[in-house]
Amino acid sequence: MLWQAPFQQIVQGHKNEDLNGPWRLILLGDGSLTRHLQLLTGQPVQIELIGMEHQEVAGAKDPLEVSELAVPLIKRQVWLCCCGQKLAWAESWWNREQAAQNLLDKSLPIWRSLTIKRAELFREVDGLALVNESWLEQSFDCTGPFWSRHYRFFRNSKELTVIREVFSPALEMWLGASTNTKNLE
Repeated sequence: MLWQAPFQQIVQGHKNEDLNGPWRLILLGDGSLTRHLQLLTGQPVQIELIGMEHQEVAGAKDPLEVSELAVPLIKRQVWLCCCGQKLAWAESWWNREQAAQNLLDKSLPIWRSLTIKRAELFREVDGLALVNESWLEQSFDCTGPFWSRHYRFFRNSKELTVIREVFSPALEMWLGASTNTKNLE
């Protein structure tokens, strides 16, 4: 990880000025990423399930908020694809029982799975980061660093899931250049 900051630090203006408006909306907004990607590209978002694995406890590289979920856990990883390209990679952590109740169709984006029954949800963005991983460079077919965010969904005031997303620079086609990342390092 090259850089990271908690949400409150960003919205209070620290490094916020380095992000252009459309990227600020994508990274800091509380809307559905899959819906935003569909609106931007005009194409439906395809979910490419990488895997779902059992995880007994939160790992050292997981967002801190994962430790607040009841164990045992399920970790789900997916690619979000539009227009024939990978636009984001996402991983989410769930209590196993909650995953069984809420992820009935593994091919659906999480937002659609959670809103099928029109249940109320609250999303809280917890932090932003710039990451650089060779496997992401290979998969996105471009060099990093890559913007990342992590957030939680709550239902009935209880934490439901923690989600981390990493964004492809290909989104600049629709959003413009994100920022001068050198200012953040």
